[in-house]
Amino acid sequence: MKKYLSIFMALICGLTYSQTTISGSVVDDSGQPLPGANIIVLGTSSGTVTDFDGNFTLTYGQNPPFTVQASSVGFESASVEVTSNGQVINFILAEGTSLDEVVISASRTPERIFESPVTVERFGLKEIKNTASADFYDGLESLKGVDINVNSLTFKAINTRGFATFANNRFMQLVDGMDNSTPALNFPIGNLVGMIETDVQSVELLPGAASALYGANAFNGILFMRSKNPFDHSGVSAHYKQGLTSQEFQGDNTYTDFGLRMAYKFSEKFAAKVNFGYLKGTDWGANDYRGKPGTGPTGTRADVGYDGINVYGDDFNANIRAESGGLGIIPDVLVTRTGYNEEDLTDYNAESVKADWALHYRPWATDFEIIYQGKIGKGTTIYQGSNRYNIDNFTQNQHKLEFKSDNFFLRGYVVSDDAGDSYDMLLTGIQILNSWKPHEQWFGEYITTYATATLGGATDPEAHAAARAQAETGRYEPGTPEFEAAFNRTINDPSLITGSKFQDASKYYHGDANYNFSHLIDWAEIQVGGSYRKYDLNSFGTIYTDASGSIKYSEFGLYTQIQKSFLDDRLKFTGSIRYDKSELFDAFFSPRVSFMYFVGDDDDHNIRASVQTGFRNPSTQDLYIGLDAGPYVLIGASPDNLDRYSKSQSVSAAGQALGAPATVNQSGGAAYTNSYQLSSVQAFGESGNPADLEIGNSPLIQPEKITSYEVGYRGKFDQLIIDLSVYYNQYKDFSANERVVAPYYGEVGDNSLSLAAIANGDYQVFQTYTNSEVPVNSYGGSIGASIKVLGGFDLGANYTYAKEDFDAKKYPNFRTNFNTPEHKVKASFGNTDLFENFGFNVSWRWSDNYYWQNAFADGPIPAYHVIDAQINLKVPSLKSTFKVGATNVLGDEYTSATGTGFVGSMYYASLTINNL
Repeated sequence: MKKYLSIFMALICGLTYSQTTISGSVVDDSGQPLPGANIIVLGTSSGTVTDFDGNFTLTYGQNPPFTVQASSVGFESASVEVTSNGQVINFILAEGTSLDEVVISASRTPERIFESPVTVERFGLKEIKNTASADFYDGLESLKGVDINVNSLTFKAINTRGFATFANNRFMQLVDGMDNSTPALNFPIGNLVGMIETDVQSVELLPGAASALYGANAFNGILFMRSKNPFDHSGVSAHYKQGLTSQEFQGDNTYTDFGLRMAYKFSEKFAAKVNFGYLKGTDWGANDYRGKPGTGPTGTRADVGYDGINVYGDDFNANIRAESGGLGIIPDVLVTRTGYNEEDLTDYNAESVKADWALHYRPWATDFEIIYQGKIGKGTTIYQGSNRYNIDNFTQNQHKLEFKSDNFFLRGYVVSDDAGDSYDMLLTGIQILNSWKPHEQWFGEYITTYATATLGGATDPEAHAAARAQAETGRYEPGTPEFEAAFNRTINDPSLITGSKFQDASKYYHGDANYNFSHLIDWAEIQVGGSYRKYDLNSFGTIYTDASGSIKYSEFGLYTQIQKSFLDDRLKFTGSIRYDKSELFDAFFSPRVSFMYFVGDDDDHNIRASVQTGFRNPSTQDLYIGLDAGPYVLIGASPDNLDRYSKSQSVSAAGQALGAPATVNQSGGAAYTNSYQLSSVQAFGESGNPADLEIGNSPLIQPEKITSYEVGYRGKFDQLIIDLSVYYNQYKDFSANERVVAPYYGEVGDNSLSLAAIANGDYQVFQTYTNSEVPVNSYGGSIGASIKVLGGFDLGANYTYAKEDFDAKKYPNFRTNFNTPEHKVKASFGNTDLFENFGFNVSWRWSDNYYWQNAFADGPIPAYHVIDAQINLKVPSLKSTFKVGATNVLGDEYTSATGTGFVGSMYYASLTINNL
C-alpha cells in the first residue's frame, strides 16, 4: 500500500513548473463590460472571473498552446487559442442562452449544461443577484423539479423526485465537496450552518440517482454548492438585509441578515479568505389545534382523547378502565392529559451565526493547489421529525484538507456537531405535567371523580368534565413561576425519563479522491476514484443507544467512469460503475450508462437517455436510534442495537390479576420479535375480534436500491430554450417505518395473555425501521422553457409532474412518505436592465394539493400559489446593488407539511457591496 501511495504522490508532485499568464477583457456586443464572466481553460477547472470593469488576468501552469473560453449567463461562449505568454485577449460575447454555462457535477468534469449526459440545474451569480427570494437558498425553489419543504424560517429541506420528509436522507448536499449533513441527524439542516451568499460561486442540482459517482445516499438528488476561490475573487464584499416577517399568528417581526466576505491574493502562490454571516428573525409559529385523526370524534378539545397537532403533553394517555383495574362503571376509553400549546414551549427565535475561512497555497504557482478550509455554524431553529424539536444553539464544525489540480483531487474532512440546548417540545410538555402531578395521581383522581359523578346521576359528558376539572387542580399555567421553573428544569435535564434535553457530540470522518486521465489518454476520458467514511456516534444515550459509549462503524467505495464521443462527436457515451461496502451490509455495485445524440446542422438539439442505479445505506438513526418519543419508541434495526434499549414498564392492576409482575423490563428487540401491527390493534379495539390482529415483527432493515430510467431533450430555437425529461424509478427494498405494538406479557399469536395485555393497555408502541415487501415505483417528468421577449425581458416557465406507483390500500401499515404534489408550475418574468442599471424580477409558483405523511402527523396539504418580487438598482461607482423585495406578496399563508407553522410574507431591503 505504501508503494502505491508513493507512486501516486510522485504523479502529483511531478507536475510541470511551466506557467503562462494572459490578460484581457470581456464585453457584450454593445461594448458594455461583463463583470463576473467566467474565464476557463478548456478541459480543465482552472479559471478566473472578470472584475467590475470586465477585466481579467489568468495564470495557468502550462506552456501554450491551449484554449481559453469566456462565458456568462445569457451570452454565447467564445473561445480563443493562447499561443504566447503575456497574450492579451479581448472577448466580445453575443447574447446567448443559459445552456452554455459550465457545470461540473454531472460527470465530475467541466462541461456545458447543453452537453451534460443527465438532467442538471444551475443557479449561478446572475440568478443569485436577481432572485426575488430573501436569499439564494430559498431561490432554488424556482428550479424545475425542485421541492422545498419549509420546516421553519431558517430550515428548509430541498428535495427532488418525491419521498421526502424534513429528515431527508435521500438527498445529499455538498459544500466545496464536503457533505453538509449533520452527524447526529444524518441529513442537512438547510443552510443553517451553510454558505454566506456573497461567497457563493455557483449552485448545481442533480436530480435523481447518482450513486455511480457519489456513492451511498446520492439517491434522489444532490445539491452542489461551490464557493469563490480567493485567487480569482479577492477583495471585500458584503450584504445587509433588513425587513420584517408577517404572519397572522405571530404578527410582524423584524428580520436581519448580514454577510461579510474578505479575501486577499497575497501572491501567485498564496491566497486566503474569511466569511462571516448573521441572521436573526422570528420563526413561523405553529398553531394547528385540530385533534390528530383517531383521537376523538370531533377533533376538538371537547374530546376526552384529544391529542392536538401543536399541543404537547396530551400525547400521554391511558385506558381508564384498565387503570381502574377493570371496574365496569368506568368506560373503556382512552383519556389524554391536558397539554400545552407549542407557543408555551418555545420563543420562536430563529438565529444563525456562521463563519468559515480558507487558506489556498499553490507551491509552484500552477494549477496544483493545497487548501485548508474550516467552517463553524451555530443556529437556533425548529425541526419536525417524530416530534417537534427546538434546535437551540446547535453547532456544527467542518475542517477539510485538500490537494487538487485540474486532473485530480484528494481531500479529507471531519464533521462534528454539538446539540447545544436543543430539546424535544413534546416530551417537555409531558414532563412538565408529570412534575406538577404524576401521571398515576392524575389518572387516579380522574377515575375516582368520574365514578363518584356517575353514581351521583351525572351523564357521561358531565362525569368526564368533572373528572378533568378535579384532576387539573393546581395545574402549572404558562407564565407562572411554577411553570417556568418546571420548564427550565425539564429542558436542561438530559435524562429522557425526567427531562427533554438532547446531548450530542457525534462526528464522522470522510476522505475521497479522484483522478482524471484525460491529459494522458486522448481516445477517451477516464476517471477513477473512491471514498471512505467512519461514523462516531455519541449522543450520551439521548438519541442513540450509546449511553455506555460511542458507536463506530465505517463504509467505503470505489468507482470508475469513461466518456467517449463517436460519429464526428455527435454521439456521446458515458459509462460508470461504483463498488460500495459497509461493514454492516453486503457490498453493492452501482452502474450507470447514458447516451447523448446531437441533432441539427449546428448541433442545437440533443436527445439523451440514461439508466442509473443507486443504493442508500440505512442512516445512523435507521440503525442505532433508541428514542422514547412519548406516544411511541423509535428503535433502530441494527442487530446489535435491539437489546441496548430497555425500559421498565408498569403493568396495570388488571394485568397483575392475571399473574403478570408489577413491572417488566422490555427491550427494543420486542418490536422486531414479539409485536402486532398497530393498525390491526386499532381494528381489534373497535371489533373485539382477535382475528383482526396481525403479527408485526418487522424484518431488520437492509439497504434500499433504485433503478432509474430517464430520457431527455434540450433544444435551442433562436431565443427559445427548451429542456425536458421524463423518468421512471423502480425501488427495491424501499426503506420506511412501521408502527407496531409489543405486549408487556404473552407471546403474539397465543390468543390469551398477549390479547389480555392489549386489552388492558399493557403494551408499548414502537416505530421500527424496515423494508417494503413489494417494489415501490414512481414516475414523472419536467419541462422548462425560457425566452427573451419584448426586446430584452426574460420570461421563463417550467412544469413538473410526479406520481407514486404504490398500492397503499393493500399495504396500509407501510408508509412511503412520498410527500410530493402531483403537479407544480413555476414562472418568472424580469429584466436585468430595464433601463440603465435598473432591473426587476417577479416569480410565481403553484403547488397542487397532496397528502403529507410523517411520523409527527399526517394530513392533507391544500394547493397554494406564491408570488415573489424584487426591484434592484446597480450603482457602478459604489460597486453596489440596492434591492427591495417581498416574498408571498399576496399574503396567502400556506404550509408544505402538517404541523409546521403557516408561511407568511417577508418584506426586505438590501444592500450588496462589491459582489462579483
